[in-house]
Amino acid sequence: MKKDALISEVRDIAKDIIENLGYELYHVEYTKEDGENYLRIYIDNEVGISLDDCAKVSTVISDKLDEVDPIKDFYYLEISSPGINRFLHTDKHLEDNIGKTVLVKLIKSLNGKKAIKGVLESFDNLSVTISSEEDSIKIDREKVKSINVEEF
Repeated sequence: MKKDALISEVRDIAKDIIENLGYELYHVEYTKEDGENYLRIYIDNEVGISLDDCAKVSTVISDKLDEVDPIKDFYYLEISSPGINRFLHTDKHLEDNIGKTVLVKLIKSLNGKKAIKGVLESFDNLSVTISSEEDSIKIDREKVKSINVEEF
């Protein structure tokens, strides 16, 4: 199964379970690091995520994934919060962080910069607008490698 399809299937399996436990499914990623496969599921809620929250979700999700078995290879399951400097993956993530300081990493340099730090002003399907110390910069989303909150 292709990586995107696998992530989509895991997201479908995990979403209702996580919401029924009182959390939000923030993000799912499946990656290979040092020859090992990792399935990372990020959860969130309005008051923050504790280690106990991660353990509770891990137990229920692990049982369901063992039952459905969407991943045939051996993998490590990790449940985590997105953290303070969370990556912004979806339009909802961007909307929730308008007005916050973000770091936008670019695929290729723009005006000699590979990263731009500033306040997230707005976004649409094609671009994000960041207000930096110098000016307001509109960046094509196809040129963005990643965006994360830079609170500290």
